[in-house]
Amino acid sequence: MSLMGGLVKAVSERPQQPEKKPRGRPSPGRAVAVICFACFLVAFVFSRPTSGKANPRDIIREVSKTHQAIRSLDKSISSLEMELAVARMNSNGGSSSSGHGKGLKKAFAVIGINTGFGSKKRRESVRQTWMPRGTKLKRLEEEKSVVVRFVIGHSATPGGALDRAIDAEDAETKDFLRLDHLEGYHELSSKTRVYFATAVAIWDADFYLKVDDDVHVNLGILTTNLARYRGKSRVYMGCMKSGPVLFQTGVKYHEPEHWKFGEEGNKYFRHATGQIYAISKDLALYISTNAPILHKYANEDVSLGSWLIGLEVEHIDDRSMCCGTPPDCEWKTRSGNVCVASFDWSCSGVCKSVDRMKDVHKSCGESDAAIWDVVL
Repeated sequence: MSLMGGLVKAVSERPQQPEKKPRGRPSPGRAVAVICFACFLVAFVFSRPTSGKANPRDIIREVSKTHQAIRSLDKSISSLEMELAVARMNSNGGSSSSGHGKGLKKAFAVIGINTGFGSKKRRESVRQTWMPRGTKLKRLEEEKSVVVRFVIGHSATPGGALDRAIDAEDAETKDFLRLDHLEGYHELSSKTRVYFATAVAIWDADFYLKVDDDVHVNLGILTTNLARYRGKSRVYMGCMKSGPVLFQTGVKYHEPEHWKFGEEGNKYFRHATGQIYAISKDLALYISTNAPILHKYANEDVSLGSWLIGLEVEHIDDRSMCCGTPPDCEWKTRSGNVCVASFDWSCSGVCKSVDRMKDVHKSCGESDAAIWDVVL
């Protein structure tokens, strides 16, 4: 009797079992995997030669195809699992990526400029150069759907002198986004989580960005570059790097959990440098939804990269987001390659930005009309 004949007979003679109610919902990923594997077995049986031994090359070819199919299946399952994680907000009183936006302000991009209580002069240098002020800031939101805000939390004594100073500054400039977060340099990873969660609760945007207040930015070319990826899912954009994991205590950027990254001397996984980066709406929603269980490392940019490294995310390495200050960005501007962002690696921002931001803007800034000429 042939193999298939025996299989059919065994199935037909199997005694009927009483119907049992399912105990729980089956795992969609596991079910799909089992079905695909079963289909492969059946296809393999039918495709075997009726006489003689199977050709080893044919078997290897079929196995190779199966491996490719499994990898594709794993990728699809991973994508679905991430979407399901975001959709959990429906049952938790939030909103899924598909339902997100109801009653929220529409925007193309929300740009949060990370700042602190002692950085008023930095903020002024930004306002006097690349960030629109007053009516122009409002016009930017209305005409180009680009929101720009300085992002800051509260002091250890809410309502104290530091908070009142920000209140007074915001009353005049109207360009702050206040967070329910205790300010502190070693709390940047936490601040980043709170920022994205706050932003997605206010604006329904295509992209959410974080920028440091000592970085020069050209809004026109930034918006143009972002527009290329509009409509794509799970976009993570920035100047990707993989720096050393600093295990020595007492040094700047020391990583207390260095042992998690392997032996001494190892490097971090690829992630966007912290001076400026952008993520798409679905990733911002994912961070907002899962904020309580997202681990915080010592460095904020590493933390963000770790939250996304296990997801089906498109990493976009845009080197125009990490140009140097003059003469680097000046040469590029003159050649027609305007930089999105400029800063000094040695200072993790524009060195002495309060004094130099105007000079950087003069040498590397785009025309005043650039942002207004962008077509979205």
